[in-house]
Amino acid sequence: MKFETTRQGALSKLDHFIENEIANYNFKRNFDLGPKERQNVSCLSPYITHRLINEYETVKIVLKKYPYQKVEKYIQEVFWRVYWKGWLELRPKVWTDFVEDLKIIEDDEKLYQAKNGQTEIDCFNDWVRELKEFNYLHNHTRMWFASIWIFTLGLPWQKGAEFFLKHLYDGDAASNTLSWRWVAGIQTKGKNYVAQSWNIEKFTNNRYQKIKLNDNAVPLIDSREYKLNQIDNDENNLPSKNLIFFENDLNLEKFNLDNYQNIYSILLDNEHRKIKLDGKVLEFKKKLIENTIKIFPKNIKLISNSSYFDLLNGKNDFDVIYPAVGENKSFLNNFRKKRDIKINFLRDERDIFCWRFSNKGYFNFKSNIPKIIADFKLS
Repeated sequence: MKFETTRQGALSKLDHFIENEIANYNFKRNFDLGPKERQNVSCLSPYITHRLINEYETVKIVLKKYPYQKVEKYIQEVFWRVYWKGWLELRPKVWTDFVEDLKIIEDDEKLYQAKNGQTEIDCFNDWVRELKEFNYLHNHTRMWFASIWIFTLGLPWQKGAEFFLKHLYDGDAASNTLSWRWVAGIQTKGKNYVAQSWNIEKFTNNRYQKIKLNDNAVPLIDSREYKLNQIDNDENNLPSKNLIFFENDLNLEKFNLDNYQNIYSILLDNEHRKIKLDGKVLEFKKKLIENTIKIFPKNIKLISNSSYFDLLNGKNDFDVIYPAVGENKSFLNNFRKKRDIKINFLRDERDIFCWRFSNKGYFNFKSNIPKIIADFKLS
C-alpha cells in the first residue's frame, strides 16, 4: 500500500475509486482484508486531511459520476471529517484538555507492550505492526483497536489517541481525538463502542477467530462539560503582504498568491509539537508541501526547523490560511504571545457554513448534507 505525495496522484486515486469501486462501497466498506487488499475503500483520507484535495472537491467529483442516492453513504463518510472539525471548532477546550491530560499520564509496562505489539491479542499486535509499517489502518479496524485498547487492555484513551496521531498519515486533531472519545463513551455520553469477537471474525474474513475480549465494558465517565463557543473570526480585514500556510490545508488554488511578497509554509518539527510525530509521518507531510510548492511559480519558503522565529522576524502582520483547532493553531497562539503581530485568518466559506450544523450530533449534520450540496453547487 503506497500513498502518493502529489495532487495529481491523489486525484488519479480518486478517479480510479469512482470508476472501479465506489458502486460496491456500501456493501464492502466494513471489511478489512489486510493492507494489500484495500480496493473496497478509497484510502483518500491522507490527502483530504491535508486538503491536497478537499472534502468539497471530492464530493463534487463523485457527484459528477453518480446521483447522490447511489453514493449517499460515501458522501456521508467524507462529510464526517467536516463535521468533526466543526464540532471541535465549537469546543476548542476539548483539544487543550486532551493535550494537558497527556502530561500527567505516565507510560508504564502495559503501555509499552501495547505500543510494541506485545499483548496476548494477535489481531491487535498485527494492527500495531501494520500501523507502524504503512501509517494507515482501515476505519473499522481503528474502532476495534481503540475499543481493545480502552476496554480489554485497560489503557488511557488519551494515550491511544496520541499513538494514532504519531503514526497515522491522516491523523488530525478533530477526527482522531473525537473518534477515540466516541469509542470510550465520553463523546456521546453513556454510549461506547465495544469490539466483539464475532464482528472482527466476520469483517476480517475469519483471519482472526475466538478473540478473548472484554465485550461487556461500560462507558468511561468524564464529568467535564464543554459549552459551545462562537467561531472565532480573528480577522483584521487589512490585507497583508505576508502569507503563512501549514500542511493541513494545501489547497492554494483558491488564493491569489501574486498579492504576497513573502509566502511561508510552516511544518512544525517535533520540538515545537505537543504530540511528537513519527519520522515517516513528518517526511510524508514535507513531501506533500514540497510537491505542492512546485505547482506554483511564486517563491514559497518552506520552514521545517527551529528557524521559524528568525525567518519571520521583522514582519508584524500575516494572512494565514486557517489551520483549524489543533497543533498548528496552538503554535500560532504561542507565536503571538511572544511577538506583537496581527493575523488575518483566511477561511473557507464552505467550512463556516457547514460548521453551524456541528453544534449537535452527526444526525443533525447529516440531514443538512443535501442543503450543503445544493448551496455550494457540488452536484
